[in-house]
Amino acid sequence: MQPDHDTLIVGAGFSGIGSAILLDKAGLGDYLIVEAGDGPGGTWYWNTYPGIAVDIPSFSYQFSFEQSADWSRTYAPGRELRAYAEHCVDKYGVRSRIRFGTKVLGAAFDEAHDLWRVQLDSGDEVTARFLINASGVLTIPKLPDIDGVDSFAGITMHTARWDHGQDLTGKRVAIVGTGASAVQVIPEIAPIVASLTVFQRTPIWCFPKADLPISRTARWAMRVPGGKSVQRLVSQAYVELTFPLAAHYFTVNPMARKMSDVGKAYLRKQVDDPVVRAKLTPRYAVGCKRPGFHNTYLSTFNRDNVALVTDPIEKVTGSGVVTTDGRSHDVDVLILATGFKVMDTDSVPTYPVSGVGGQSLARFWDENRLQAYEGVSVPGFPNMFTVFGPYGYVGSSYFALIEAQGHHIVRCLDRARRRGATRVEVTREANDRFFASMLRKRHRQIFWQDSCKLANSYYFDKNGDVPLRPASTVEAYWSSRRFPLDDYMFV
Repeated sequence: MQPDHDTLIVGAGFSGIGSAILLDKAGLGDYLIVEAGDGPGGTWYWNTYPGIAVDIPSFSYQFSFEQSADWSRTYAPGRELRAYAEHCVDKYGVRSRIRFGTKVLGAAFDEAHDLWRVQLDSGDEVTARFLINASGVLTIPKLPDIDGVDSFAGITMHTARWDHGQDLTGKRVAIVGTGASAVQVIPEIAPIVASLTVFQRTPIWCFPKADLPISRTARWAMRVPGGKSVQRLVSQAYVELTFPLAAHYFTVNPMARKMSDVGKAYLRKQVDDPVVRAKLTPRYAVGCKRPGFHNTYLSTFNRDNVALVTDPIEKVTGSGVVTTDGRSHDVDVLILATGFKVMDTDSVPTYPVSGVGGQSLARFWDENRLQAYEGVSVPGFPNMFTVFGPYGYVGSSYFALIEAQGHHIVRCLDRARRRGATRVEVTREANDRFFASMLRKRHRQIFWQDSCKLANSYYFDKNGDVPLRPASTVEAYWSSRRFPLDDYMFV
C-alpha cells in the first residue's frame, strides 16, 4: 500500500515550516503540513495579546539560513514574527503543501503497511510513511484550577486567545498569573483601565530588556557581507549566557549565582514601595522558572490604579475574585495569564498517538517518564519524529532547536530512502542510553538546587523531572549531526 504522502507534518508554526524547508533541501519534498489555524506562525498566529513580543533578540529568533534585515526592533513584536512566517512559507514554496483550518484528532501506526493513519476533524484520513510532530508546546492554553472560574458573569479571556473586540478602557480588570505573557500584557493595559488587580502566586524574576529600534546604520550593517553573521554571533552568545550556560551549568558557573543580585538591584531601582517590592521578589534562584525581560513591568506596580494581590485565590464568583483572606475583588474583566500545558503527557503532542501494538504514547510516558532519544524519537513508535520532544530543548532560541532536530530527522529519512526502508525506529537500547545520560548530567542544573522547590515552575513534570536537555546549544547542534545512525533500525 502506498501512503498519500511520504511525510505528514503536524503544525505550521516555525517548527513545521523549518522541517518542511529542510525536507525540501534534502530532496524529500513529498509532504503535507496540517495546521489548525487559518495561517502559518503557530504561537505567533494564535497569540495576539497587547504587547506581545519575542523575549530573545530578533537576530537569534530566526532561521540561520533566512536572516531578515527588516526587524524594526532588537526584540521583534509579534506581528513581525507572524509576517516572517508568511514570508518563509512563500519564499520556500511551502504554502501550497499546507492544509489550513484542519485539526488532527489522532494518529495510529499501521504495522501491516508501515505507515501512519491520521484522523482529521474534517472526517478525512490521511496516510503517510513518516509523521513529524511539530505542534509545539505553547499550544494548548492552560486554565487555572480555581473553583468557579466558569461562573464569572463578566468578560473572561485567556492571553493565548485574546479578544480584540473587547475594549478595556475604563474597566475594572483582574489578571491571574505573572508569567511571561503577563509581564508583557500588564504594562500595556494598565494606563487605560480604571483599575488593574494582579493576582500573583509566585513572583517572576524580571530583567531589563535591550529593546531598541534598529537604527539605519545597523540595517546597513546587516546588508554588507558578513554583517548578519556578526550580529547573530553576538546575539547567540548573549542568549547562551543568559539561560543554557547559567541554568545547565549552574554548579560550575559562578556568574549564574550572581544573577539574583542583578535581579534584586533592578527591583530596587524600579519599585518604590518596599512592601510591594518584597512581594515581587522571588524566593528561588534565577533559572528555576522562565525569567521575564521587560523595561516597564516592575515599575507598573508604582501606579495608583494597579494593585498586587498575593493572597491565594479561593474562588471566582459571578462578580469577581475572592481570596483566602475573605476579601472580594469585584471586576468587569477577568484575564487568565496562566500559560500552556507544557509538560503534560496528554498534550505533547496535542492529539492521541498509538504505536506498535496499539500502545499509547501518553501511557508510555506515564509509565516510563517523559523521554525521547535526542528529544526526537521514542521506541515503539516507528516512523514518528518530534521537533520539541523531551530532553531536546536546551533553553536557547527555538530556531536553534528546530534546525538541530530537523537535521536529525533528515538524516534518518535520507538513510531510509537510500536503503529502501519503510520502517525507521530507534532502538530501546539507544533510547535508554540517552535517557540515562540525561539523568546523569542533570545534577549540575539549577533545577536540582534546594531553592527551586519554591518556584512552582512549569519546567517540572508530574514525576518531578525537568525534561530540558542539560547541554549547550553547540553540543545539541553537534549531536544532531553526529549521533550514530545505527541507533535506529532501518527495515
